[in-house]
Amino acid sequence: MTIDRYKLWRTSKDYFFINLGVAIYAFGFCAFILPEKVVIGGLAGWGTIVYLTTGIPVAITQYVLNLILLAMAFKIVGKQFVIGTLYGATMISVFVGIFQPLFSEGLTHEPFMNIVIGGTLAGLGIGMTFVHNGSSGGTDIIAAMVNKRSNVSIGRMMLYVDVVTISLSFFIFHELDKMVYGFVVLFLVSYMADQVIYTNRQAVQFTIFSRHWEEIATAINNDASRGCTVLTGMGWYSKQEVKMLVVMCRKIESVTIFRIIKSIDHDAFVTQANVNGVYGKGFDELKVKMRPVEKAPDQKSSAKAPQVRRSNEEE
Repeated sequence: MTIDRYKLWRTSKDYFFINLGVAIYAFGFCAFILPEKVVIGGLAGWGTIVYLTTGIPVAITQYVLNLILLAMAFKIVGKQFVIGTLYGATMISVFVGIFQPLFSEGLTHEPFMNIVIGGTLAGLGIGMTFVHNGSSGGTDIIAAMVNKRSNVSIGRMMLYVDVVTISLSFFIFHELDKMVYGFVVLFLVSYMADQVIYTNRQAVQFTIFSRHWEEIATAINNDASRGCTVLTGMGWYSKQEVKMLVVMCRKIESVTIFRIIKSIDHDAFVTQANVNGVYGKGFDELKVKMRPVEKAPDQKSSAKAPQVRRSNEEE
């Protein structure tokens, strides 16, 4: 039996960063957020509620609820994700169980500073875990299920689900400032997770005007492995025909495009614009929920069937 070294290396790297991500999350939560008795989103929030009311450690409640969610999500997110999430959920419970007894007070004396630092670290950890095909569990699992079926970002879906948990904390503890702190953490976690996850997916659009457009287009095809679209226009001042190149690429590839243009034509006129999303070959997959196709009525259908077809056509 031969071992694929590249696959082994990639898997080992994924699990290393899953461990690192959940450790960062657990440290941020236990060292900065939990000592302030702030209920955040996700299962950590429910674990905090149980801990503050019964004294049961957060790690135990978090792990039990994670197992229930994973059992529900197995068919949607797939076996590989569930395995990575099960591992991540186990490790985060281990790290939370280790860190919680070590930090009875926040590492700073300013509650708001603890909240900001803790939320930033937690979001960084979640984002790192998702990038490497894992999850820290909790509402991350729900967010991943929704992200499989639509273009709603993981961080945004976490925001929708977690806001309920934080809102309920006010009715349990009746502390408005703690609830506000919980929403601050929620915003920071969602924002940081999106930044980490989608940094490499950000795209830009180049519009290039140059007399050497053929050389530039060929170089972009060969050196940057990106396609070009050639449009024909007319310069209104010169009244002459011009060629315009339109190029889509990842944001991290924009420097390569600029270098290619500069090496061929110093006088090229170039614009660069951020693009909210690029979908298709070479970019992200377009994930939308399609409406089911209605079956055409057979010949034995009632006389009302032709009227229904005409009504649909008119719409």
